[in-house]
Order: sequence, then structure tokens, then C-alpha cells
Amino acid sequence: MSDDLRETLRFIQNQNVALREENEILRDEVASLQEILDILLTLQDMSMSVTTHTDALTLLDRILQAALESIGASNGSLILVDPETNELVFAAVHGEIRDELVGYRLPIGEGVAGWVAAHGEPVRLADVGMDSRFSPEVDQTFEFATRSMLCVPMICGDRVVGVIEALNKEGDAEFIDAELALLGIIARLAAATVHRAETAVSTPVEAAV
Repeated sequence: MSDDLRETLRFIQNQNVALREENEILRDEVASLQEILDILLTLQDMSMSVTTHTDALTLLDRILQAALESIGASNGSLILVDPETNELVFAAVHGEIRDELVGYRLPIGEGVAGWVAAHGEPVRLADVGMDSRFSPEVDQTFEFATRSMLCVPMICGDRVVGVIEALNKEGDAEFIDAELALLGIIARLAAATVHRAETAVSTPVEAAV
């Protein structure tokens, strides 16, 4: 066998190994995407049956959990707009300061979450310390360290009803645009849940008038 033929065979073998590895990676990615899709479909089905405020809060907590797991974030919050006070209220929290942060309020416009609520636009920050919109108030109050962040609005019709924050990607990696887009999709599901809860509460009142 000539040296040229040996080199050709070696090249083909190496390419086959590389292709097998790429196929394994693709299979893992497809399986992961299918898992995320299954979670979203389940949550969507659950959102259709929301009839009370309590039902909505339970589902919003599950939506937040699914969101964080799907993008690999260790901490996050689902924050609702209180139109009566023009404040943001932490309705669901996962991570290190879950118990302390639920119910905490911030003015709309303050911090990244407040900016997203005010402008209705998503934000991706690799280093929050480099962005003037970031407010250290929550970190200082609860002795937490925010490093990176995704924040997306929950939009229902023409109004922002809340925001979802994902903080500190696992392994200190950076969040990517695809994860921001995925979080945006999940935020739409959360907004629909809020809308159904509002409708369920208001309909009996309207019917009695």
C-alpha cells in the first residue's frame, strides 16, 4: 500500500470519527430541545385551566422553574407589575434567596427589571457591572452577587404585565442570544397565564353588573 493511500485512509477514518462525534452532539441537542418542547406544551395545557389567582401563582412558579432549567441559570425571578402602585412585585423566585425575595417591591424604571418593564424590550448582560441600568439594591439588601443576566418582558396585548429574570448562568458561562429568545417565548406563556387569571377573576364581576 502506497504512502498516499495510507494517508487517504487515515484521513477518511479521522473524518468518520469526527462525524460520529458531531452526530452524537446533535442527538443530544435534539433530545434537549424535545425535552424543552414537552415542558412548554405541558405548561401551556396547564395554563388553559387557570381559574384562580392561586392557580396562576402556582403555574407561574413552574414556568419560572422550567425557564431556568432550560437555559441553565442558577437563579431567577418572575416579577409582576402592580398597576395600582406602579411597582414591580417578586411573585416567584428560584435560587439562593428565594424565601427572602418573594413579595419584595421595586419601582418600575429602577434596575434592569424596571427598565425592561418600562420599555418592553429584552436585555442580555454578560457583566451587569458594566451596564448603567443595573441597580445593586437587591444584591446589597439580600447579600447576593449578580454577575450575568437575561431579562425579558411579559407582554399581554399592548401592556407589560411583568418580567422574567435569569441570573448567573451555571459554570460562569455567558448567556447567548438563543437563550434570550427562548426565555422570551416562555415569557409569552407566562403573560398568557396572567391574562387568563385576570379574566377568570373579572368575568364573574362583569356578569353580575
